[in-house]
Amino acid sequence: MQQVPEKMILNLKREFPLLEQLVKTEPTFWENTKLRPSAPAFPLLPLSQKDIADASARLKRFAPFIQQCFPMTDAANGIIESPIRQIPHFQGRLGRENQIEIPGRLLLKCDNELPISGSIKARGGIYEVLKYAEKVGLQSGLLTTDRCYSCLVEPAFKAEFSRHHIVVGSTGNLGLSIGIIGAALGFNVTVHMSADARDWKKCLLRSKGVEVIEYEEDYSKAVEEGRKQASGQKNSHFVDDENSTDLFLGYSVAAERLKTQLFQANIKVDAEHPLFVYLPCGVGGGPGGVAFGLKQQFGDHVHCFFAEPTHSPCMLLGMYTGLHDQISVQDLGIDNITCADGLAVGRASGFVGKVMEPLLSGIYSVEDRELYHLLAWLKDEEDIALEPSALAGAPGVVRLLKEGRGYLEKNGLQGKLNNAIHLIWATGGSMVPDDEYASYYHQGKNE
Repeated sequence: MQQVPEKMILNLKREFPLLEQLVKTEPTFWENTKLRPSAPAFPLLPLSQKDIADASARLKRFAPFIQQCFPMTDAANGIIESPIRQIPHFQGRLGRENQIEIPGRLLLKCDNELPISGSIKARGGIYEVLKYAEKVGLQSGLLTTDRCYSCLVEPAFKAEFSRHHIVVGSTGNLGLSIGIIGAALGFNVTVHMSADARDWKKCLLRSKGVEVIEYEEDYSKAVEEGRKQASGQKNSHFVDDENSTDLFLGYSVAAERLKTQLFQANIKVDAEHPLFVYLPCGVGGGPGGVAFGLKQQFGDHVHCFFAEPTHSPCMLLGMYTGLHDQISVQDLGIDNITCADGLAVGRASGFVGKVMEPLLSGIYSVEDRELYHLLAWLKDEEDIALEPSALAGAPGVVRLLKEGRGYLEKNGLQGKLNNAIHLIWATGGSMVPDDEYASYYHQGKNE
């Protein structure tokens, strides 16, 4: 895409005063003024609960294959899911460090523990590959929807899938999920990796037989080159992280499962017990899909906030200005360099930004230095290890209480905070090598 003209940038800065904070890479809190009540918003959206139900049913069909191919899912009968955990000691530490009392309960949604690829991308990424495998299987005549999908491990399916190619551009975790499940099914997989991707993720993919192509440029370049490769190949499927409804719906299934988990834990979500959810955001597909699902499940009783690095606030920029994917952080002179590799995205998904306009409560940005501190605090207080990008949701409750008072008052939430549930969505970390995690922790303790 072409760079936004300098004159237009000057006009935008005059019209949108928060851009000055973004340009200075200062932590910023933005309330979405286009948020609407759920009931009138839902019919205007391009997707619905019916689409989520279709995705959920497909994942259940694939559960026997997942269980057989990945023994770590055996206890869950092939369902890829993560637990929720109460983190009271971290809640206390977060309050003390920020000199604020945090009312209500603080929970962690542990997508860092998701089986197979250890991050939230095990939802959308794996789902999209499974959907493509189903399509190929049905078209070949080898598969029917009334068969047990454990048959996908048979040599005939591997032979058929080996004639097909799956391509994706990634900063790391999406590439991991696509590569691991794609290779397990027998597809040829190519992952175009941006400069931000960690070396251990590239090595792990190559050990699975996945082709990894590296770039010195950022995420947008990796996606662009992946799209080019797929368009020139026969039997090739491009996983479009910027525009894929399949990825989006794969993430959205998490919400119905979370609703069940909260019910089983005797945690209410209603008008008197509001749920606040803080979601790390890169290009937007993961948090967007989850937020979409949450709004379908809980309506106006859930309040979703995205969290981005101060050096990569692409969704905040796109939604705040209304330009979505027509503007990048680089257009403002922001470098898009962050320790939060999964969030190192300069241009947000226009598809996700537009879907989120009536649903999202707001977005805030967080400095790398704070991510490292939060990482060390969570380890010290709860013995939970996350990668830096997964900590972006952790300061959300503090930012809301300090900078979101207007939002709380406008929505009649001030008097309900003692009953509130604050849910940090922990997006990854369990597959980080010990020595790499040790360096993160050291930085968090010593900076």
